[in-house]
Amino acid sequence: MLDVGRHPRINLLAYSEVENVSGDAGNFRVKVRKKARFVNEDLCTGCGTCAEKCPTMTVDVFNAELGSRKAIYKYFPQGIPSIYTIDKDACRQLGQGKKCGICAKVCQAKAVDFEQNDGEIQLHVGAIVVATGYDVFDPSVIPEHGYGRIANVVTALEFERLLSASGPTAGHLDRPSDMALEKEIDDLEKEHKKLSRQLKQLEEKHGKSSAQVMDLVKSGAAAADKDLHNWAASAERFGELEARLEPMRQKIGAAQPAKKLAFIQCVGSRDFRFNKFCSSYCCMHSVKEAMIANEHDNEVSSSIFCMDLRAVGRGFEEYKLRGGKQANIKYVRGRVAEITEDDALNPVVWFESTTSRQVLHETFDMVVLATACVPTAGTPKLAELLGIELDSNGFFKTDPLAPLNATRDGIFVCGCAQGPMDIPESVAQASSAAARAAEVVAPARQVAAAGSQ
Repeated sequence: MLDVGRHPRINLLAYSEVENVSGDAGNFRVKVRKKARFVNEDLCTGCGTCAEKCPTMTVDVFNAELGSRKAIYKYFPQGIPSIYTIDKDACRQLGQGKKCGICAKVCQAKAVDFEQNDGEIQLHVGAIVVATGYDVFDPSVIPEHGYGRIANVVTALEFERLLSASGPTAGHLDRPSDMALEKEIDDLEKEHKKLSRQLKQLEEKHGKSSAQVMDLVKSGAAAADKDLHNWAASAERFGELEARLEPMRQKIGAAQPAKKLAFIQCVGSRDFRFNKFCSSYCCMHSVKEAMIANEHDNEVSSSIFCMDLRAVGRGFEEYKLRGGKQANIKYVRGRVAEITEDDALNPVVWFESTTSRQVLHETFDMVVLATACVPTAGTPKLAELLGIELDSNGFFKTDPLAPLNATRDGIFVCGCAQGPMDIPESVAQASSAAARAAEVVAPARQVAAAGSQ
C-alpha cells in the first residue's frame, strides 16, 4: 500500500465518489466528486496533534462501532494517504454551530480548513476496473440468533476488531456486555464526581450538610425555597449513584475475558430466505479467528457449528486439522436453531447434532456469527452509472468465459465486486484485471503515439 501511495504514476483519489461515466472503451470520461475533508491534503503531515486535542468523541465505524474516536480522525492507522479528516456531523464547529476550532489552533502545518468545499475532477481514461468490495450481511433479520438483543452475540467482523491489537480492547477478548458495563460505570462516575463537587460547594457556602437540607425538605419546613429543593434533589441523586455504583464495580472487578467461544457458520449464506450462495471465505475465517484467540490466550476453546466446512484452498484442509489439534477447536456438525441468554448474560446455543441425532444446548462466553458476504449498498447505483449489469445475486455480472469482463467493453471486475472470494483469489484477480485493462489502454496509446509522429 505504501508503494502505491508513493508511485509517481498512480494518482489516489481517496474520499471521492464517481458521479458520471460516459464514452466507450479506450475513451471513457469520468466525473468524480472529491469530498471536502476540511483538511488540506498537501499540508497535513499526519502528526495527530489535532485528534489528540479534539474534545469531541463519536462512534468509531472502522472498529465496528465497538469503540469511539475523535471528530477529526484517520479512518484507520495504515490508511493511504496518511492524513486526517473532520467528521462534519460530529464536529462542534461544522456540525453543531458551536465555537471550537481547537484542531485549527494546534495544527502547526495550518492544514485545517473549515471553508473547504467539495471539488469536481474530470478524468479521461481508457479502461475501468471495478473493485468495490462487499458489505457484511445484517444478522439482526434472523431473530433466532439474537444479534442486537443478546449483548455477547457478535459478528465475525466485530470479533476481528476485538482480536486486533489496534482495536477497541487492544486485542483482549473483553465481552461486549462487560464493555457496556464499563462505559455505564464511567458515565455514572462522571456524574457522581460532578454532583460531589457541587454539593461540597453548597455545604461550604451555606454552612449546612446535605443531610440536614434533605431533612428540612422532607419535613416541609423548606416548602417555599426552590434552591433547597434542588439541593435536596441533587443530594438524593448522589446517594442513588453511590448505591448503584458499588455493586457495578464489584461485578466489573470479577469480570473475565471470554474463554469459551462458539462460531456459527452460514449466517445469511446458503439460505434461500436471504442469500442462496456460499460466501466462500467464512469457514477458514472462523478457523483463523479461533486459532488467533487461542494464541492470545491458551485457555480459550472454540466450537465451530457448521453444516459442512468448506476448506477449498491450497493447504486449507491441513490448516483446519491443525486448528483442531493445536488450538483447542471442536468442529460440530449441526445447524444452530436458536441462541438464548442465561442470567449471567452468557449465550446458550441450541442445536441439533447430526452425528448423535439429538437436540442439545451448550453455554458459551461469546458467540461469533460468520455473516454472509453481500454486495455493497451502492452497487445498483454504480452499475447504472457504468452501464453494466448485475447478476441474480446482486454482484456485478461477468462473462462466464472471460470472468473479468463486465457487460460493457473496457470495464473489468475483480474481487468481491464479482462475488464472494478470499484475499489470495482477490489479489490474483486484481493482477489479471490490471493486465486486461492494459490490453485496452496500450493499443490506444500506440495509436496516439503514431499520430503524433
